[in-house]
Amino acid sequence: MNKKGYYNHTKIETKWQKYWDENKTFKVSLDKDKPKYYVLDMFPYPSGQGLHVGHPEGYTASDIVSRYKRMRGFNVLHPMGWDAFGLPAEQYAIQTGTHPADTTGKNIDNMRRQIKSLGFSYDWDREVNTTDPNYYHWTQWIFLKFFNSFFDDKLQKARPIEELEIPEGLSKIEKREYIDNHRLAYESYAPVNWCPELGTVLANEEVVNGVSERGGHPVIRKPMRQWMLRITKFAQRLLDGLEGLDWSYSIKKLQTDWIGKSVGAEVEFKIDRFDRSVTVFTTRPDTLFGATYMVMAPEHELVDVITTDEFREPVAAYREAAAMKSDLDRTDLAKDKSGQFTGAYAVNPVNGEKIPIWISDYVLISYGTGAIMAVPAHDERDFEFATKFKLPIIQVVQPDNKEDAAKVAAGELCFSGEGRAINSGEFTGLSTADFKKKITAWLEKNKLGKEAINFKLRDWLFSRQRYWGEPFPILHAEDGEVIALDESELPLMLPEVSQYKPSGTGEPPLANAGDWLEVTLPDGRKAKRETNTMPQWAGSCWYYLRYMDPQNPDAPFDPEKQKYWLPIDLYIGGAEHAVLHLLYSRFWHKLLFDLGYVDTPEPYQKLINQGMILGEDGQKMSKSRGNVVNPDDVIHDYGADSMRLYEMFMGPLEASKPWNMNGVEGVHRFLTKAWKMIIDGNGELSADIRETAADKDTTRLLHQTIKKVTGDIEEFSFNTAISQMMIFINGVSKLEVKPKTAIEKFVLLLAPFAPHIAEELWNKLGNTQSLSHEPWPQYDEELTKESSIEIAVQVLGKIKDRINVPADLDEKGLEQAALASEKIQSVIAGKQVRKVIVVKGRLVNIIAN
Repeated sequence: MNKKGYYNHTKIETKWQKYWDENKTFKVSLDKDKPKYYVLDMFPYPSGQGLHVGHPEGYTASDIVSRYKRMRGFNVLHPMGWDAFGLPAEQYAIQTGTHPADTTGKNIDNMRRQIKSLGFSYDWDREVNTTDPNYYHWTQWIFLKFFNSFFDDKLQKARPIEELEIPEGLSKIEKREYIDNHRLAYESYAPVNWCPELGTVLANEEVVNGVSERGGHPVIRKPMRQWMLRITKFAQRLLDGLEGLDWSYSIKKLQTDWIGKSVGAEVEFKIDRFDRSVTVFTTRPDTLFGATYMVMAPEHELVDVITTDEFREPVAAYREAAAMKSDLDRTDLAKDKSGQFTGAYAVNPVNGEKIPIWISDYVLISYGTGAIMAVPAHDERDFEFATKFKLPIIQVVQPDNKEDAAKVAAGELCFSGEGRAINSGEFTGLSTADFKKKITAWLEKNKLGKEAINFKLRDWLFSRQRYWGEPFPILHAEDGEVIALDESELPLMLPEVSQYKPSGTGEPPLANAGDWLEVTLPDGRKAKRETNTMPQWAGSCWYYLRYMDPQNPDAPFDPEKQKYWLPIDLYIGGAEHAVLHLLYSRFWHKLLFDLGYVDTPEPYQKLINQGMILGEDGQKMSKSRGNVVNPDDVIHDYGADSMRLYEMFMGPLEASKPWNMNGVEGVHRFLTKAWKMIIDGNGELSADIRETAADKDTTRLLHQTIKKVTGDIEEFSFNTAISQMMIFINGVSKLEVKPKTAIEKFVLLLAPFAPHIAEELWNKLGNTQSLSHEPWPQYDEELTKESSIEIAVQVLGKIKDRINVPADLDEKGLEQAALASEKIQSVIAGKQVRKVIVVKGRLVNIIAN
C-alpha cells in the first residue's frame, strides 16, 4: 500500500496537517465584506479514555459544512475547546493525589492530538479551556451579572439590581433582605439531591432512577445551603423562543415538557382548628366538588405545624423514608402508592366539607405549591391512593360516552377527561370548559383563589461541594451580609488545598483553604469566601461567546464581534444535552441579551443532533463492554480520510448505526481507486489526464455530481453525496482520456469529505496553493438532464418491453413510441387498444383486449 506511487495515507495526511498548522489556513477574523457562517460543535470533556470512533461523527459533519461554506465564499468561524471542569478529574485526584489540573492537561493534550489527526479545519488560535483563569474570569463575571440583576415581571426582562424599586420605611437589614430576595442569583436552604459517595449536590437532571447519572451512586434528599439561579423567571420566554428555531420537533418537545407549562387555578384551603391555610394549584378547578382529601409533600413546611400528637411519630418515620428517594422514584406512575395521615383536616372552599390531610411521596415540594387537592374519581394517582387507603371517591364529571359513564359511576374507572359537571352544586350541568371559567371567577370573587399559570421548571441549583470548579466571587460577612467581589478583583482563582475529598457533612474542600478563605473587609469586618464551586454546566453555558474573542483581557467578547458572528448558524451535538446544556445556555444568553451584551435573543439558530455510532455488536460503545474502537487504530490502518468518509457513509447523520470495519475498507478502496485514476505508479499525474474537452456523457455526469453533492451537503445528506462521487469515479475511470477540468472539479467536491487526499491530488494537478478557499464548482441545470431515458411499457399492467426515448418527449410521443415497439405489436396483435396510460418519465400502460 505504501510503495512509491500508491496511496500513502500516512505520509499525505501528516504533510497536509503540518501545512495547515504552519500556514494557519483556517485562521479567521472579522470581515464585514464577507457573509459570516458560525459552525459550532458541542465541545468535549477531556476524558482520560480519549476519543472513540463515535465521538468524531458530529465533528466530521460540521467540518464538511465548514469547508464547503468557505469554498462558497463565507467567512467561517469553526472553533474547538474543552469543557474541562468536572467530577472525573476530581475523583482521580482523590484516589491518587494528582492535582486535577495535571490530569486535565494531559487529557486535553491527548484529545487535541486525536482531533488534529482527523484534519478538522478548526481555528486553533481560538481554543478555549473552561479551567483557564482567563476563561473562568468571565464565567465569574457573568455570575455577578446574575447576582446584580433582578427580573422585572411587567417588562418580562432582567434589569440591574440598582434599578429595583425598594419600599420605603425598611430598616437597613430589611432593605438588604428585600434586595437579596429579588436577585437572579440567590442563596436557598432547600432539600437537594445529596450524593454521599460523590460528596456533592446534584441537579434533578443529574439523577436517574435514584442514583447519580455519573457513576450510579445512591442519592438522598437533604436540606442544605445552595446557590440558585432564577431560571423560572424566564420560563415563558424559554418556551416562546423555541418557536423560531430550526430544531427538531423532538428536541423542542423535550424542552417544552421540561419547562412544563400548566394553566389552571390556585385555590385556598383553610386548615381546620388552625389559623392557617394552604394553597394548591390545579389544572382542573372544575373538579373541586370531588376533592375528598388533600396530600402534602413530606417536606412541606406546614407538616410539622398541623400534625397531631397521635400521628407525629409515624409522620416523622414516613418523612425520613421519603428523603431517601429521588423525584423520579417518587413520581413513578407504576409504583405502589404510600402515605401517612397527619391527623389534620382542610376545609373544601366550595362546599365546606372537611377533608383529611395526608402526606405522600408522590407529591413533590418542587412542583406547584407542594400540596394537591385529591380528586380520586378523576385522577389516576389519586384513584390508586384512595382505593388503597379506603378514602371517599365522588364522581363530579360525567363522560359523554355512556359505557365510560357507567364504569365511572360503578367505581370501576377513573375518568380524567372532559364532560359534564355532576354533583357540583349550582355548577352541575356545565361543560368542563365553561365550568373552569365560572368556578375560577367564583373563587376570585370570594377571595378563595385565582387563575394561575404554573411551570414544572424549578430554579437551577447552582452549587457543588467540590474543589474542581469555578470559585464563586462571593464573600460572607460575619454579620450575615453576602457581598459580591468587584469586577476588578476577578478572576478569583482556585487555591491549592491539602486534600480534594469533601467531608461527609457536605463541607466542601475549599473550607480547608486557609489564608484564601479568610478575608478582612475594608471596614474591618471579617468575612469568608464562598466554599461551594459552580457546576460544570457554568463554563459550557457561554463558551460559544468566548470563541468570538478568546484573547480579550478586558471583556468576555467585543460588542462588534458578537454583532457580526451571532447567532450561531449551525450547532451539532448529542441529543443527551437537549435539556441540560441547551436550556441553561439559552437562559444565560437571555440574561446577557436583557442587559445589552448580545444583540440576539437566542444563541443557536439551527441545531442538529447526530445519531450514536454503536459497537460492532450493536451495543453502545463502552470500555466495560469491550466494544470500543479507537480512532488512532483506524487512522493508522486506513487513514483519517477513510474514517471521515466512512462515518458519513454509514447512513443518515441523525440515525444510530453500528460500526463495521468492512465498511471502512470499502471507502478506503474508493479513495484508492480515485488516487490510482489520477496518479500513476511513479507518483505523478497520470498521462491519461489531459487538457481536453469532456464528452457529452462525462459533462452530464460531472454536472449531475456537482448538483447532487451541493444539494446533499445543504441538506446534511452526506451519505448520498458520497454515493454520487463513487458513481462519478466509476464512470470516469473507464475513459481512456480523462478531461483535467472535470477531474479538478471532482477533487474540489471531494475536499470537504476527504481533505488530505484532495489537497494532495489538487497539488499533483499543478496547483500550488491549498484548495481550502477555492471556489466551489457550479453546475448548469440544462447540462444535468439526460438526453434519453428508459421507459417501461406495460400491457394490462405487466411489463412487456423497455424502450429508450428522448428525455423531453411529450405524452403523445411516448404513446406512439410504445405502440411502435415490435414486442408490443406482437403482444397486442388481434386485440383492440382501449386506453393508453402515460406516466411521463416512467412508463406507458396499454389497456388492450
